[in-house]
Amino acid sequence: MLFNLRSFFHIKKLTWNNKHLLRHFWRGPPAQMNVSLKGRDLLTLQNYTADELKHLLWMASDLKHRIKHKGEYLPLMQGKALAMIFEKRSTRTRLSAETGFALLGGHPSFLTTQDIHLGINESLTDTARVLSSMTNAILARVYKHNDLELMTKEATIPVINGLSDLYHPLQILADYLTLQEHYGGLDGLTITWIGDGNNVLHSIMTSAAKLGMHLHIATPKGFEPDLRIMKITEQYSKEYGTKLLLTTDPLEAATGANVLVTDTWISMGQEEEKERRLKAFQGYQITMQTVKSAAPNWTFLHCLPRKPEEVDDEVFYSPRSLVFQEAENRKWTIMAVMVSLLTDYSPQLQKPTF
Repeated sequence: MLFNLRSFFHIKKLTWNNKHLLRHFWRGPPAQMNVSLKGRDLLTLQNYTADELKHLLWMASDLKHRIKHKGEYLPLMQGKALAMIFEKRSTRTRLSAETGFALLGGHPSFLTTQDIHLGINESLTDTARVLSSMTNAILARVYKHNDLELMTKEATIPVINGLSDLYHPLQILADYLTLQEHYGGLDGLTITWIGDGNNVLHSIMTSAAKLGMHLHIATPKGFEPDLRIMKITEQYSKEYGTKLLLTTDPLEAATGANVLVTDTWISMGQEEEKERRLKAFQGYQITMQTVKSAAPNWTFLHCLPRKPEEVDDEVFYSPRSLVFQEAENRKWTIMAVMVSLLTDYSPQLQKPTF
Protein backbone atom coordinates (compact mmCIF):
# COMPACT_ATOMS: atom_id res chain seq x y z
CA MET A 1 0.00 0.00 0.00
CA LEU A 2 1.43 3.39 -0.96
CA PHE A 3 0.10 6.71 0.27
CA ASN A 4 1.58 9.76 -1.49
CA LEU A 5 -0.59 12.75 -0.58
CA ARG A 6 0.51 16.36 -0.83
CA SER A 7 0.45 18.53 2.25
CA PHE A 8 -1.91 21.48 2.28
CA PHE A 9 1.14 23.66 2.61
CA HIS A 10 4.12 23.62 0.30
CA ILE A 11 7.33 22.96 2.21
CA LYS A 12 10.56 23.89 0.49
CA LYS A 13 12.88 20.90 0.44
CA LEU A 14 16.09 21.27 2.38
CA THR A 15 19.20 20.42 0.42
CA TRP A 16 22.10 18.34 1.68
CA ASN A 17 24.56 21.21 1.21
CA ASN A 18 22.43 23.91 2.80
CA LYS A 19 23.88 23.53 6.27
CA HIS A 20 22.42 26.76 7.55
CA LEU A 21 18.83 25.72 6.84
CA LEU A 22 19.45 22.18 7.97
CA ARG A 23 20.25 23.47 11.44
CA HIS A 24 16.54 24.07 12.01
CA PHE A 25 14.17 21.10 12.02
CA TRP A 26 11.23 23.21 13.25
CA ARG A 27 9.65 26.25 11.69
CA GLY A 28 10.76 29.12 13.91
CA PRO A 29 12.80 28.92 17.12
CA PRO A 30 11.66 26.41 19.75
CA ALA A 31 11.48 29.14 22.39
CA GLN A 32 8.39 30.46 20.60
CA MET A 33 6.51 27.17 20.82
CA ASN A 34 5.02 27.89 24.24
CA VAL A 35 4.97 24.19 25.07
CA SER A 36 4.37 23.03 28.64
CA LEU A 37 4.39 19.31 29.42
CA LYS A 38 4.56 19.52 33.20
CA GLY A 39 2.39 16.89 34.89
CA ARG A 40 1.81 14.87 31.70
CA ASP A 41 2.25 11.12 31.29
CA LEU A 42 4.30 9.59 28.47
CA LEU A 43 2.82 6.25 27.45
CA THR A 44 2.87 6.70 23.68
CA LEU A 45 4.06 9.34 21.22
CA GLN A 46 0.60 9.21 19.69
CA ASN A 47 -0.52 11.51 22.51
CA TYR A 48 2.08 14.17 21.67
CA THR A 49 1.76 16.84 18.99
CA ALA A 50 4.48 17.74 16.51
CA ASP A 51 5.43 20.83 18.55
CA GLU A 52 5.56 18.78 21.76
CA LEU A 53 7.84 16.19 20.16
CA LYS A 54 10.10 18.94 18.86
CA HIS A 55 10.16 20.51 22.30
CA LEU A 56 11.38 17.25 23.84
CA LEU A 57 14.12 16.96 21.21
CA TRP A 58 15.13 20.59 21.77
CA MET A 59 15.22 19.97 25.52
CA ALA A 60 17.43 16.91 25.03
CA SER A 61 19.78 18.89 22.80
CA ASP A 62 19.92 21.70 25.35
CA LEU A 63 20.71 19.39 28.27
CA LYS A 64 23.35 17.52 26.26
CA HIS A 65 25.03 20.76 25.26
CA ARG A 66 24.99 22.35 28.71
CA ILE A 67 25.94 19.26 30.72
CA LYS A 68 28.17 17.24 28.38
CA HIS A 69 29.82 19.92 26.28
CA LYS A 70 29.87 22.90 28.66
CA GLY A 71 30.31 20.90 31.88
CA GLU A 72 27.48 22.68 33.70
CA TYR A 73 25.76 21.22 36.74
CA LEU A 74 21.97 21.47 36.48
CA PRO A 75 20.31 20.10 39.63
CA LEU A 76 16.85 20.29 38.11
CA MET A 77 15.74 17.08 39.88
CA GLN A 78 17.16 18.00 43.29
CA GLY A 79 14.81 16.84 46.04
CA LYS A 80 12.89 14.61 43.64
CA ALA A 81 12.63 10.80 43.52
CA LEU A 82 11.97 8.47 40.59
CA ALA A 83 10.38 5.02 41.03
CA MET A 84 11.71 2.62 38.38
CA ILE A 85 9.62 -0.55 37.95
CA PHE A 86 11.24 -3.15 35.70
CA GLU A 87 9.42 -6.39 34.90
CA LYS A 88 11.90 -6.98 32.03
CA ARG A 89 15.68 -6.85 32.08
CA SER A 90 17.32 -3.77 30.65
CA THR A 91 20.69 -2.18 29.94
CA ARG A 92 20.09 1.15 28.19
CA THR A 93 16.71 2.07 29.68
CA ARG A 94 17.84 1.36 33.23
CA LEU A 95 21.27 2.93 32.91
CA SER A 96 20.05 6.04 31.09
CA ALA A 97 17.26 6.64 33.61
CA GLU A 98 19.37 6.01 36.71
CA THR A 99 22.42 7.98 35.64
CA GLY A 100 20.38 10.73 34.01
CA PHE A 101 18.10 11.33 36.99
CA ALA A 102 21.07 11.26 39.39
CA LEU A 103 23.05 13.62 37.16
CA LEU A 104 20.20 16.10 37.53
CA GLY A 105 20.40 15.79 41.32
CA GLY A 106 17.50 13.38 41.82
CA HIS A 107 17.24 10.00 43.56
CA PRO A 108 16.24 7.01 41.38
CA SER A 109 14.92 3.86 43.08
CA PHE A 110 15.18 0.66 41.03
CA LEU A 111 12.48 -1.97 41.68
CA THR A 112 12.50 -5.43 40.09
CA THR A 113 9.89 -8.20 40.25
CA GLN A 114 11.68 -9.37 43.40
CA ASP A 115 10.86 -6.02 45.01
CA ILE A 116 7.48 -5.31 43.48
CA HIS A 117 5.27 -7.73 41.56
CA LEU A 118 2.67 -5.65 39.78
CA GLY A 119 -0.87 -6.79 40.39
CA ILE A 120 0.13 -9.95 42.27
CA ASN A 121 1.35 -9.32 45.81
CA GLU A 122 -0.24 -5.85 45.66
CA SER A 123 -2.81 -4.41 43.28
CA LEU A 124 -1.80 -1.92 40.61
CA THR A 125 -4.14 0.59 42.20
CA ASP A 126 -2.45 0.34 45.59
CA THR A 127 1.04 0.39 44.06
CA ALA A 128 0.30 3.53 42.04
CA ARG A 129 -1.11 5.32 45.08
CA VAL A 130 1.78 4.37 47.35
CA LEU A 131 4.42 5.39 44.80
CA SER A 132 2.56 8.67 44.25
CA SER A 133 2.96 9.50 47.93
CA MET A 134 6.70 8.76 48.03
CA THR A 135 8.11 9.69 44.61
CA ASN A 136 7.65 12.34 41.92
CA ALA A 137 7.40 10.10 38.84
CA ILE A 138 7.11 6.45 37.83
CA LEU A 139 9.08 4.89 35.00
CA ALA A 140 7.79 1.40 34.27
CA ARG A 141 9.04 -1.30 31.90
CA VAL A 142 6.23 -3.82 31.68
CA TYR A 143 4.86 -6.72 29.67
CA LYS A 144 1.29 -5.41 29.33
CA HIS A 145 0.57 -1.89 28.11
CA ASN A 146 -2.78 -2.08 29.89
CA ASP A 147 -0.90 -2.09 33.20
CA LEU A 148 0.55 1.31 32.36
CA GLU A 149 -2.86 2.68 31.43
CA LEU A 150 -4.32 1.52 34.74
CA MET A 151 -1.37 2.99 36.59
CA THR A 152 -1.94 6.42 35.04
CA LYS A 153 -5.56 6.37 36.20
CA GLU A 154 -4.54 5.74 39.81
CA ALA A 155 -1.26 7.66 40.07
CA THR A 156 -1.19 11.37 40.87
CA ILE A 157 2.33 11.74 39.41
CA PRO A 158 3.61 11.36 35.83
CA VAL A 159 3.96 7.80 34.51
CA ILE A 160 6.60 7.13 31.83
CA ASN A 161 6.59 4.08 29.57
CA GLY A 162 10.03 2.45 29.72
CA LEU A 163 8.78 -0.23 27.28
CA SER A 164 5.58 -2.20 26.91
CA ASP A 165 4.25 -4.78 24.48
CA LEU A 166 2.77 -1.99 22.35
CA TYR A 167 5.21 0.94 22.49
CA HIS A 168 8.78 2.04 23.25
CA PRO A 169 8.56 5.87 23.08
CA LEU A 170 11.84 6.61 24.88
CA GLN A 171 13.78 4.66 22.26
CA ILE A 172 12.27 6.59 19.37
CA LEU A 173 12.97 9.97 20.93
CA ALA A 174 16.63 8.92 21.10
CA ASP A 175 16.47 7.80 17.47
CA TYR A 176 15.07 11.16 16.36
CA LEU A 177 17.67 13.12 18.32
CA THR A 178 20.39 11.02 16.67
CA LEU A 179 18.99 11.68 13.20
CA GLN A 180 18.58 15.38 13.99
CA GLU A 181 22.23 15.57 15.03
CA HIS A 182 23.41 13.68 11.94
CA TYR A 183 21.25 15.18 9.21
CA GLY A 184 20.56 18.57 10.78
CA GLY A 185 16.83 18.07 10.19
CA LEU A 186 14.08 15.45 10.15
CA ASP A 187 11.58 16.87 7.66
CA GLY A 188 11.66 14.95 4.38
CA LEU A 189 13.73 11.98 5.59
CA THR A 190 12.59 8.48 4.63
CA ILE A 191 12.80 5.89 7.39
CA THR A 192 12.75 2.24 6.37
CA TRP A 193 11.91 -0.44 8.90
CA ILE A 194 12.91 -4.01 8.02
CA GLY A 195 11.90 -6.61 10.59
CA ASP A 196 9.19 -7.44 13.10
CA GLY A 197 6.04 -5.34 13.51
CA ASN A 198 6.80 -4.69 17.15
CA ASN A 199 6.61 -2.01 19.86
CA VAL A 200 9.59 -0.02 18.53
CA LEU A 201 8.01 0.16 15.07
CA HIS A 202 4.67 1.19 16.61
CA SER A 203 6.34 4.20 18.23
CA ILE A 204 7.85 5.25 14.90
CA MET A 205 4.48 4.80 13.20
CA THR A 206 2.68 7.07 15.67
CA SER A 207 5.19 9.93 15.40
CA ALA A 208 7.25 10.02 12.18
CA ALA A 209 4.66 11.74 9.99
CA LYS A 210 4.19 14.50 12.58
CA LEU A 211 7.82 15.44 12.01
CA GLY A 212 7.53 15.25 8.23
CA MET A 213 9.20 11.87 7.77
CA HIS A 214 8.16 9.25 5.22
CA LEU A 215 7.93 5.64 6.36
CA HIS A 216 8.57 2.35 4.55
CA ILE A 217 7.78 -0.88 6.42
CA ALA A 218 8.83 -4.40 5.41
CA THR A 219 7.65 -7.30 7.58
CA PRO A 220 7.08 -11.00 6.82
CA LYS A 221 3.48 -12.17 6.47
CA GLY A 222 2.02 -12.78 9.89
CA PHE A 223 4.37 -10.32 11.57
CA GLU A 224 2.77 -7.05 10.49
CA PRO A 225 2.28 -4.14 12.91
CA ASP A 226 -0.89 -3.91 14.98
CA LEU A 227 -3.87 -3.19 12.72
CA ARG A 228 -5.22 -0.46 14.99
CA ILE A 229 -1.88 1.34 14.91
CA MET A 230 -1.68 0.84 11.14
CA LYS A 231 -4.97 2.70 10.73
CA ILE A 232 -3.69 5.57 12.88
CA THR A 233 -0.50 5.68 10.79
CA GLU A 234 -2.49 5.86 7.55
CA GLN A 235 -4.48 8.74 9.00
CA TYR A 236 -1.28 10.60 10.00
CA SER A 237 0.21 10.03 6.55
CA LYS A 238 -2.80 11.72 4.95
CA GLU A 239 -2.94 14.50 7.51
CA TYR A 240 0.74 15.43 7.28
CA GLY A 241 1.26 14.68 3.58
CA THR A 242 3.90 11.97 3.96
CA LYS A 243 4.48 8.72 2.10
CA LEU A 244 3.67 5.37 3.68
CA LEU A 245 4.64 2.00 2.20
CA LEU A 246 3.80 -1.41 3.65
CA THR A 247 5.39 -4.42 1.95
CA THR A 248 6.88 -7.87 2.51
CA ASP A 249 9.89 -7.08 0.30
CA PRO A 250 12.91 -5.64 2.20
CA LEU A 251 14.57 -4.39 -1.00
CA GLU A 252 11.43 -2.53 -2.05
CA ALA A 253 11.25 -0.90 1.38
CA ALA A 254 14.93 0.07 1.28
CA THR A 255 14.57 1.95 -2.01
CA GLY A 256 15.39 5.62 -1.45
CA ALA A 257 15.75 5.22 2.32
CA ASN A 258 17.80 7.72 4.29
CA VAL A 259 17.55 5.64 7.45
CA LEU A 260 17.45 1.85 7.71
CA VAL A 261 16.18 0.50 11.03
CA THR A 262 15.74 -2.95 12.47
CA ASP A 263 15.37 -4.57 15.87
CA THR A 264 15.39 -7.99 17.46
CA TRP A 265 13.28 -10.62 15.75
CA ILE A 266 12.68 -12.36 19.07
CA SER A 267 11.55 -10.05 21.85
CA MET A 268 11.56 -10.88 25.55
CA GLY A 269 8.75 -13.36 26.19
CA GLN A 270 8.92 -14.80 22.65
CA GLU A 271 11.79 -17.22 23.24
CA GLU A 272 9.57 -20.25 22.57
CA GLU A 273 8.90 -18.89 19.06
CA LYS A 274 12.59 -18.62 18.17
CA GLU A 275 12.74 -21.40 15.57
CA ARG A 276 9.55 -20.28 13.82
CA ARG A 277 10.62 -16.64 13.79
CA LEU A 278 14.12 -17.30 12.46
CA LYS A 279 12.60 -19.22 9.57
CA ALA A 280 10.00 -16.53 8.84
CA PHE A 281 12.61 -13.74 8.83
CA GLN A 282 15.00 -15.36 6.36
CA GLY A 283 15.97 -12.71 3.80
CA TYR A 284 15.36 -9.85 6.22
CA GLN A 285 18.96 -9.39 7.35
CA ILE A 286 20.21 -5.89 6.50
CA THR A 287 23.42 -6.15 4.47
CA MET A 288 25.41 -4.04 2.03
CA GLN A 289 23.25 -5.60 -0.67
CA THR A 290 20.17 -4.15 1.04
CA VAL A 291 21.58 -0.63 1.19
CA LYS A 292 22.47 -0.53 -2.52
CA SER A 293 18.97 0.74 -3.24
CA ALA A 294 18.97 3.22 -0.35
CA ALA A 295 19.72 6.94 -0.66
CA PRO A 296 23.41 7.93 -1.03
CA ASN A 297 23.40 9.41 2.49
CA TRP A 298 21.89 6.34 4.17
CA THR A 299 22.47 5.57 7.84
CA PHE A 300 21.62 2.64 10.09
CA LEU A 301 19.91 2.44 13.49
CA HIS A 302 19.30 -0.43 15.91
CA CYS A 303 18.00 -0.07 19.48
CA LEU A 304 20.25 -2.93 20.72
CA PRO A 305 21.02 -5.59 21.76
CA ARG A 306 21.75 -6.78 18.23
CA LYS A 307 22.01 -10.27 16.80
CA PRO A 308 24.07 -10.95 13.62
CA GLU A 309 21.09 -12.47 11.80
CA GLU A 310 19.33 -9.06 11.97
CA VAL A 311 22.18 -7.02 10.46
CA ASP A 312 25.64 -8.14 9.36
CA ASP A 313 28.90 -6.77 10.77
CA GLU A 314 29.71 -4.82 7.63
CA VAL A 315 26.66 -2.59 8.09
CA PHE A 316 26.52 -2.63 11.88
CA TYR A 317 30.14 -1.49 12.38
CA SER A 318 30.31 0.74 9.31
CA PRO A 319 30.78 4.53 9.53
CA ARG A 320 27.13 4.80 8.44
CA SER A 321 25.97 3.04 11.60
CA LEU A 322 24.79 5.47 14.30
CA VAL A 323 23.90 2.80 16.87
CA PHE A 324 26.29 3.87 19.63
CA GLN A 325 25.44 7.56 19.31
CA GLU A 326 21.82 6.40 19.36
CA ALA A 327 22.45 4.43 22.57
CA GLU A 328 24.04 7.43 24.31
CA ASN A 329 21.13 9.63 23.30
CA ARG A 330 18.80 7.40 25.31
CA LYS A 331 20.25 9.23 28.31
CA TRP A 332 19.72 12.77 27.04
CA THR A 333 16.21 12.16 25.77
CA ILE A 334 15.06 10.44 28.96
CA MET A 335 16.49 13.35 30.93
CA ALA A 336 14.55 15.70 28.65
CA VAL A 337 11.35 13.79 29.36
CA MET A 338 11.85 13.92 33.13
CA VAL A 339 12.73 17.62 33.13
CA SER A 340 9.75 18.43 30.89
CA LEU A 341 7.22 16.43 32.92
CA LEU A 342 8.46 17.53 36.35
CA THR A 343 9.64 21.14 36.00
CA ASP A 344 8.98 24.47 34.30
CA TYR A 345 12.53 24.62 32.92
CA SER A 346 12.82 25.95 29.37
CA PRO A 347 15.76 25.26 27.04
CA GLN A 348 18.37 28.01 27.29
CA LEU A 349 20.02 27.48 23.91
CA GLN A 350 18.88 30.09 21.43
CA LYS A 351 19.46 27.84 18.46
CA PRO A 352 20.42 24.19 17.85
CA THR A 353 24.05 23.23 18.15
CA PHE A 354 23.90 20.88 15.19
